[in-house]
Amino acid sequence: MPASASDGVKSVTRVFDLLELIADAGGDVTLSELSASAELPLPTIHRLLRTLVSLGYARQLANRRYALGPRLVRLGEAANRKFGRIAMPQLKDLVERLGETSNLATIDGDRVIYVSQAPSPHAMRMFTEVGRRSYLHSTGVGKAILAQMSDDAVRDIISRTGMPRDTEHSLGTIDALLADLALTRERGYAIDDGEQEIGVRCYAMAVPDMPTLTAVSVSGPVARVDEGFAERAIPVLREVVAEISALSSAT
Repeated sequence: MPASASDGVKSVTRVFDLLELIADAGGDVTLSELSASAELPLPTIHRLLRTLVSLGYARQLANRRYALGPRLVRLGEAANRKFGRIAMPQLKDLVERLGETSNLATIDGDRVIYVSQAPSPHAMRMFTEVGRRSYLHSTGVGKAILAQMSDDAVRDIISRTGMPRDTEHSLGTIDALLADLALTRERGYAIDDGEQEIGVRCYAMAVPDMPTLTAVSVSGPVARVDEGFAERAIPVLREVVAEISALSSAT
């Protein structure tokens, strides 16, 4: 590869590394924080950031911190829509086999975003608008995603977002959340038992080997989504997340 081409690839890699670092930090950082994390010379980071700012992929805030830019939103939304369409057959298969609403969600900064949904045929069903962003600690998909992280990474997120309680059943302390995530890792799936909406129970499972932390859930009224439902749902969820993971690798 010619030297100029090699330099170009290196610059692209550095740009995406910076964007990932900003995202991992919660969406905004100082120049010195980036310098410490990126292990790049300060002039190089400053030059790359100036380019990103001029293109709209980053922005400089009034307090001189750097944040992700608005043009990334359009790219992310387009990617989520495409991914959601690809996984739709698997979500519909979940609904056909279990009779309840299924969702696909990914991490989006410090929140979870729903990117695709296949609705239950029942008149009384769970409905979450595609594109909705929710707190990670109070949703099944969010907890399935958090369970893939270290406890320190979870603490960092919670330090930024806090733990608002949607219902009286929502987890309200970091210790309670970490204990719940330990149980989630042990059994291989997360449960939202009325934590986001009273009367609704959700079972969620992480999709392995994804470039972005992702989870699939199946949810419905507690009258139908009971322990017997869980016994049927968990093996089906395992099949579906494996299929989506393989599908993502193939594309």
